[in-house]
Amino acid sequence: MYSVKEMFYTLQGEGANAGRPAVFCRFSGCNLWSGLEKDRATAACTFCDTDFRGTDGDGGGKFANAEALAEAVAALWPRVIDSQAKPLVVCTGGEPLLQLDQPAIDALHQAGFEIAIETNGTLPIPEGIDWSVVSPKGLAEVVVTRCDELKLVYPQPEATPERFAHIQARHYYLSPMVNPHRDDTDPLYQNPETREAINYCLQHPRWRLNLQTHKIVNIA
Repeated sequence: MYSVKEMFYTLQGEGANAGRPAVFCRFSGCNLWSGLEKDRATAACTFCDTDFRGTDGDGGGKFANAEALAEAVAALWPRVIDSQAKPLVVCTGGEPLLQLDQPAIDALHQAGFEIAIETNGTLPIPEGIDWSVVSPKGLAEVVVTRCDELKLVYPQPEATPERFAHIQARHYYLSPMVNPHRDDTDPLYQNPETREAINYCLQHPRWRLNLQTHKIVNIA
């Protein structure tokens, strides 16, 4: 059984795949925060701005097996005559690796999809994942040592870029910290955390600034 908060087709908004069409599959649940505001202050991740509780979002639900999950993902991919467009599913959360297992990976591949994950790195990445994005949070122990993208929300007092210098990645990104209660109409460039991230990247060229373009252009 797989519990999914929501599932939708959109453009990837950030990282190396920014602008690429993808089906987003947001699994319910996380191992760093319950998703309840009453628990935020004591959570390992205190700044999450994503609703990952339950299965009541668009396209969400409970899927009895891997084949049913893959069928739901495939149903969202547009029927286009374009053999060059490899379908992409982005498995996110919450923490997708609490649920994404080998049967689901195999079923999604069988349906023709490349599989990307967005994980906090506290759980091992299983075989068969085509693109991995690791985003460490707070003091949580990161067990992943190799990924495609290391995406660090910045600044985090307990999760500094230096702490993860040992992780081998194709790309290193800093995402400016955004207050989960921030007014979406406030320009991101006026956020002082954005300026801090810019300055860090200028001083440490290994890192690149990562902006959530989907929020800038106002898409899902």
